[in-house]
Amino acid sequence: MNAADLFHLGIVTTDMVATREQLGVLFGYQWGPEVGGRVDVTLPDGPAVLDLKCAYSITVPRLELVREIPGTMWSAAPGIHHVGYWSDDVAADAADLERQGFLCEASRSGPDGVPFFTFHRSPWGLLIELVTRAAEPGLQTCWAAPGGGV
Repeated sequence: MNAADLFHLGIVTTDMVATREQLGVLFGYQWGPEVGGRVDVTLPDGPAVLDLKCAYSITVPRLELVREIPGTMWSAAPGIHHVGYWSDDVAADAADLERQGFLCEASRSGPDGVPFFTFHRSPWGLLIELVTRAAEPGLQTCWAAPGGGV
């Protein structure tokens, strides 16, 4: 894992439209489409299917807005929710985090059974998301400007 692999800051919001508009007015953020849907995840108490929806900013530094899911780790709270990093080996990087005392709060495997993303909380509260670098080409469409430019 490297600092250069940081690719977004995640914010959970109860009102996606208002948050997008306010960040646009205040800081000039522009947004890609809202994406997502029903996702199989593994939580500490077992498997779950969640309606996980988000939107990435076209503008950098990149922000990810996540639609709140009450009663889950994706509940809205003040401040940045998580810091997202690309990972070339999610399983190995997740194991490194766990050896440092980070607890896994959620994970999702791809169709091949290899971890696609994981969320780990540090003993002091920082939430790290690891996302397989193999997802980068697909996720880039989430922050492509309309008409293909950036």
